[in-house]
Amino acid sequence: MTNPPINQPVDFEHFITREHTDCVKYDARAARFGRADVIPLWVADMDFAAPDCVRHALAERVAHPIYGYSIYTDEFFTAIINWQQARHSWQVSREAIVPLPGIVPALNLLIQALTQPGDGVLVQTPVYPPIHQLPLNHSCVLLENALIQTPQGALIDWPDFEEKIAQARVFVLCSPHNPVGRVWQLDELTRIAEVCARQNVIVLVDEVHADLVFSPHRHIPFARVMAAKNTRCITLNAPSKTFNIAGLNTAYALVEHPALRDQLTHALQAAGLTSGHCFGITALIAAYQKGAPWLDQLRVALQHNRDFVVDYFNQNNHGISVVRPEASFLLWLDCNALMARKNLPNDAALADFFIQKAKLGLNPGLSFGTPGAGFMRLNIGCPLSVLKTALNQLNQAINADN
Repeated sequence: MTNPPINQPVDFEHFITREHTDCVKYDARAARFGRADVIPLWVADMDFAAPDCVRHALAERVAHPIYGYSIYTDEFFTAIINWQQARHSWQVSREAIVPLPGIVPALNLLIQALTQPGDGVLVQTPVYPPIHQLPLNHSCVLLENALIQTPQGALIDWPDFEEKIAQARVFVLCSPHNPVGRVWQLDELTRIAEVCARQNVIVLVDEVHADLVFSPHRHIPFARVMAAKNTRCITLNAPSKTFNIAGLNTAYALVEHPALRDQLTHALQAAGLTSGHCFGITALIAAYQKGAPWLDQLRVALQHNRDFVVDYFNQNNHGISVVRPEASFLLWLDCNALMARKNLPNDAALADFFIQKAKLGLNPGLSFGTPGAGFMRLNIGCPLSVLKTALNQLNQAINADN
């Protein structure tokens, strides 16, 4: 097979039908929303084809008719090392890399390995639901450091953070943050590292959205900051969001601290989660070796979608406001004024309005923690034409008499 050109323009406006591919986003609509005709703008994967380099590599692998147990090759580790260095100026050692079947399973294994029932686990709400659920999954105490929502973006409530961290065994940092779209700055990360080092708290860092940061912002790996602060941390990452290959269940941890690395490795072995996904390994290598030009085009397309939707809400008095996110393809919509305008008494009524009146499937804010009340999360990782249709449906629903 001939290698495809890697610098050709990508058509992110091309609509690809995903129904009947067993995908959660489309084929679970009826179960999730009670109707199958909503435009799905919820699950955090994109409606864009994976890069040609990934599809080509997978096609070559599929051509071999045996799909048995797979090893993590030298090429797998080198691809991760080179990617982190090139994209984030982070020199990672090979021994620090621990392959994973996914970030969410690893987070749960780590909470199980690093805590005892009754220990405190601190998260910053609103936050990705599987992170919010972590402490409750393992009989730990959920400690919430609610972010301060401002017109300029979410801020950390530092007095509350320092009070809660003193009660915690583990802090789970989402960086960049899902769903508020913050890219944490050096001074913020430095202060987090200092406080956690002082309190001897282990930091688990989800950096899966790190490659989807919009200019002029830049992602700073937390481990680079904490190295000078003697903070113990485990970074979790994957090409899943970056290259839209989440279904291949391949991720990795970056753990320079030997004792923490041993604990993670033991937990994976005890759970029988050490085998690699033959297609996931192939896709990661191809994406990290050849996918950068595609990613650079993707970020331009996502930034265009982001600006279109944010400007739309800013220019129309719908009762919905949104802070322009600094990363990723997720928008955090403040719908509190809309609830007052449409006499929606609670979050259930808000979700029902989006589903039944606007025929849109979004993530309800309360699933991200109590500070998500009155919010909805919107996925813009789709052709702009889909977003225009969705906004038109929402406009009609808001302006309707009932």
